Amino acid sequence: MKMRRVLSLILCWAMVLLATHAPALADKEGDVVGRVDDRYAKTQDLQGGFTQETIIEGFETGFQSTGKFYLKKPGLLRWDYLEPSKEHIYVDGDAVMMYVPEHQQVVKGTLTQIAASKGPLALLLGVGKLSQQFTVVEPTAASKPSKAWPDLTLIPKPDGDTAPTIKKIELQLSPDSYLIQTITIFETSGNISRVHFHQLQANQGLSDDLLKFTIPPDVVVVDFPTF
Repeated sequence: MKMRRVLSLILCWAMVLLATHAPALADKEGDVVGRVDDRYAKTQDLQGGFTQETIIEGFETGFQSTGKFYLKKPGLLRWDYLEPSKEHIYVDGDAVMMYVPEHQQVVKGTLTQIAASKGPLALLLGVGKLSQQFTVVEPTAASKPSKAWPDLTLIPKPDGDTAPTIKKIELQLSPDSYLIQTITIFETSGNISRVHFHQLQANQGLSDDLLKFTIPPDVVVVDFPTF
């Protein structure tokens, strides 16, 4: 279902964005993971714009969309697709709602139900660590042929009996500030989703009202299906 796939990707972006908004990275892999987790703990809110390109397995051309996002701990996320169509996704703790104005419909569910894991919820609530969810791999000097090579690769760790839907996540960071420039998510299905971020702002004191959703009148509200 589209909502499951979109939310799974958004939650990956959310946890990675919060966890890697760092001013600098150490040289050793262990120090990198520690810096990542430490910075995540210190980042209370984050906002910015994005351009997303999605390549679906079996299709020759990709799909592009743009929008804005807002994150605030503990547990608030708003992800707005603005072009080519408007879709608004809100996460408030374990509650999730996806609002599509064109269809006058709101789909609601729970984060753990949709993501099939408690990991994303723990990170959004500020009680988890990136190193608990991923194995962090840095490229060696010999394997880094150009600046386009990813600065970090995240490999999802097993989550009980649940098979991961993400194969790996590659991050490209600014060579000066080490802020995230691009996240590329490789799904086990063969789909690839690449998001370029711009105008990132951290710890601006975002209002809860900006990230909370009130269901408009005269819309159809449906529950996310249980599988």
